[in-house]
Amino acid sequence: MEPQQPQQPQPTASGADKRQTQSFLRNMFAQRGLHPKNKLGQNFLIDLNLIDLVLRSAELGRQDLVLEVGTGTGGLTANLARAAGSVLSVEIDRSFHDLARETIGDLDHVRLFRGDILENKNHLNPDVLALIQELTQTYQPQRLKLVANLPYAVATPVISNFLLTDLVFERMVVMVQWEIAERFVAVPSTKSYGSLAVLMQSLADVTILRKLSPTVFWPRPKVESAIVLIQPSAAKKAAIPHLMGFRVFLRELYSHRRKNLRGGLVSLCGRGSKPMVDQKLVELGIDGNVRAEALDVAMHHRLCEAFGTHDR
Repeated sequence: MEPQQPQQPQPTASGADKRQTQSFLRNMFAQRGLHPKNKLGQNFLIDLNLIDLVLRSAELGRQDLVLEVGTGTGGLTANLARAAGSVLSVEIDRSFHDLARETIGDLDHVRLFRGDILENKNHLNPDVLALIQELTQTYQPQRLKLVANLPYAVATPVISNFLLTDLVFERMVVMVQWEIAERFVAVPSTKSYGSLAVLMQSLADVTILRKLSPTVFWPRPKVESAIVLIQPSAAKKAAIPHLMGFRVFLRELYSHRRKNLRGGLVSLCGRGSKPMVDQKLVELGIDGNVRAEALDVAMHHRLCEAFGTHDR
């Protein structure tokens, strides 16, 4: 099938073609009787320079299929539509989904989906995955990208679940809570280092592009944020033979974080496992008295091979 040529974006004058400043958003919401919902992480980026930074960092082109999580008013969506070959934007809130349909207009190459990006904490919504497959077959993109101001509550499961799928993302440019960004790039023996750091660094190269003050959003969140560039690595992913087992292993290992490594592994492996745990730690050359967060990413891979759930 020949790839379809996308219709040139023609966002309507009701909002998507305007720069969404705080005053613009306040007026638009007041006219429509809309109120941002804190529980859904509806904090809109109003610093125009930072919006441009996100778009530049995404390096969008006509051969890209872009996924956005959190359509909101459609402001970022419209910018993505202007540059990318096709766009899928997911919004859980019906009011904002309907607003975005008005502001974006009828564009053949933009699909607005109303629903939750997640089926549950560990699984993505299969309807979203099906839409990505449908758009891939229709437009035959060369690159798949995630570009989004992610709601804080779902940022970690969205990113980690997509990295664990068979989908090949060329890059992800996302806004997340600063604390999460710190955990993505943390090094061993630091407060932020843990299972999330190990998982992310096992699957991708992560760079914090900019720290964001609450003042660049409206309404202002109570915490700082960050723009993060995530570049998934096929080589890193291929080096993990039991990918889902590795995720489960990390979760179980760090559920015993207060214990030293030996104690955590004994709890993980079950009653009567002390002799086996001691023997394997000796074989690996690891001191069982250290804590898991003192070990680098490569050592976690070795531990998973020795103690992972695929062997139990």
